[in-house]
Amino acid sequence: MRTSTIRRVGTGAAVVALMSVAACSGGGDGNSGSGTESKPKAAGAAGANHLAALQQIQKKSGTAQSARVEGTTKMGDAVSMKQTGAISWADGLTGSLTITYTGGTMAEQQGGPKSVEARYFKDAYYADMGKEFAAQSGGKRWVRYAFEDLAELGGPAGDAMKEQLQKQDPQEGVKALLAAGDVKKVGQEDVRGVSATRYSGTVDVAELTARNSALDAEQLEALKEQLSAAGVTTQTVDIWVDKNDLLVKKTERGESALGAFNTTAFYSDYGTAVSVEKPPASDTADFTELLKQEGAGLS
Repeated sequence: MRTSTIRRVGTGAAVVALMSVAACSGGGDGNSGSGTESKPKAAGAAGANHLAALQQIQKKSGTAQSARVEGTTKMGDAVSMKQTGAISWADGLTGSLTITYTGGTMAEQQGGPKSVEARYFKDAYYADMGKEFAAQSGGKRWVRYAFEDLAELGGPAGDAMKEQLQKQDPQEGVKALLAAGDVKKVGQEDVRGVSATRYSGTVDVAELTARNSALDAEQLEALKEQLSAAGVTTQTVDIWVDKNDLLVKKTERGESALGAFNTTAFYSDYGTAVSVEKPPASDTADFTELLKQEGAGLS
């Protein structure tokens, strides 16, 4: 496999794994474990009550520590995919997702497997690229992506992607609503047989200010940097919460550098045991090392 092909396939897998875990966990500032709670700032008693409810939801989701997730993601014409698996955020992000391409130019152009298993750890994540990739890249089917290398892969957005991936859980979607400041309680709806309360809000990155947000200045700036790095200008977030103040569904839609995006995630089995093992070293290649093999005679 030529190095240009390795770069295309490997970088594509990196981007997909990043988008998948972000879709299943939601955007946020990554300070979920700080123990700091902001005071509601929305105008009016109803708005303050909604934000107080969201802060309780944020707390409950953060302390649940793990869940099973199912999700779908569409980013313009670039890629559409679905994800399923389980993640834990008890001590950084760990877990495993099976990611399946369902369409888009990225999948068509990069080649490679249509379904990828991604395993997430505190320092890196691993993608199973399949037998065909292994046959053409030194016999190893797993590729390791260290978080520290993401800046090199993603340019200026790489650091934001690294932070987003390392510090994710369902409560991050709640933080986006807290940033919006104009949260609305839509009402009760059924989500896969569960009665849930729906909340909705829109984040306009250019209009984010501490005055209108229920996040503090540091949290707000982190969120703005993350959204801006991804090219997001506006983002509408909806969450559905069960009687235990736990998310059962989340949607995000808006505009990004890749075009219009739409993500949906379902959560279940909070507190489920999550056990994930690193692939054998003998079957794992480091992505940065693969890129260094240019001219080394790979066929």
